[in-house]
Amino acid sequence: MKFFAAFAKIADCVAPSRRGRQAAMEALQNTLAETKKQLEQQAVALAHSRKIFDRSSEAARIGVWECSLPDNRLVWTKMVYDLFDAPYDAELDRAEILKCYSKESLAELARVRTRAIEERSGFTLDAEIVTPKGHTRWIRITATVECEDGVPVRIFGMKLDITAEKTMFDQIRYLAEFDILTGLPNRAQFQTALQRLPLRCINGTAAALLLIDLDGFKGINDTFGHQAGDECLKETAERLLAACQGADLVARIGGDEFAVLVSGYDSAGSVARLAETVVQCLNRSVERDGSRMHVGASVGVAFFDPTMRSDIFVCADAALYEAKSQGKNRFRIYQVSVSDDNRKMDAA
Repeated sequence: MKFFAAFAKIADCVAPSRRGRQAAMEALQNTLAETKKQLEQQAVALAHSRKIFDRSSEAARIGVWECSLPDNRLVWTKMVYDLFDAPYDAELDRAEILKCYSKESLAELARVRTRAIEERSGFTLDAEIVTPKGHTRWIRITATVECEDGVPVRIFGMKLDITAEKTMFDQIRYLAEFDILTGLPNRAQFQTALQRLPLRCINGTAAALLLIDLDGFKGINDTFGHQAGDECLKETAERLLAACQGADLVARIGGDEFAVLVSGYDSAGSVARLAETVVQCLNRSVERDGSRMHVGASVGVAFFDPTMRSDIFVCADAALYEAKSQGKNRFRIYQVSVSDDNRKMDAA
């Protein structure tokens, strides 16, 4: 009896201990279950955020990239693969990818990347690429260098497709600087080049402005219509470019007015021969619907001279007026009199 009593006492002591362990296990299991539930919820939220990021990245044509240093191992998001027309499972070899960059962009990328790593900084670069499928794109690269204990270990950033932006900018710039009809530089670009003309007078070489005005052009418009007039202007531009090869600038500065800037000529006689060539190449007949009209050109020439008191454009325009008043289809050269600065025209 005493034995059974003692055993009962031991059982009474062990039972609470077992119940405690069981309760602790149940609490631990509940904690694990709650943690698992929270992790699953976070995974769902993370997946949703990643989906939103991917869709936003695709819509904005922005990709995220990373390059470890010094082994140059790359990690891309899908958008970067799309920018380079690469399959998502493609092996990323930086040496091969660099072959997509244009020569100028590759050189600039190497320069700014090296400097950013040396300075532990970053950079932004607009680069041109041609993908393996032959698509030409412009991408904006932003980069930041990450360091550990002062040592660069990673460079990362974004790549943005700016092809449409670049195309629009180029179109706007073209419209601002070029004549739409003829494709020649317009008056704005001519004015900029004219301001730089004095800088081209090197070692006594001649620099000059030729102003050209078509003779008989109004009759083309009045008789044959504006379409014929436009064709006449286009042909004039082509003939001028052919006659003035090597000129600094051939521009259309008005309706039927053109200008040519030249420098580096060995003598005034060389410029005069060019002016004569211009007169001859623009002297032609225009025939349409059985009707024929003559078109010619008057040319005014002015040489850059640091002693002249008038603007070179004013001087060339005065010479042009003189050519027209003396019968058109000819050129005149403006010169400044050493004695009294009165103008005089050289006949041609």
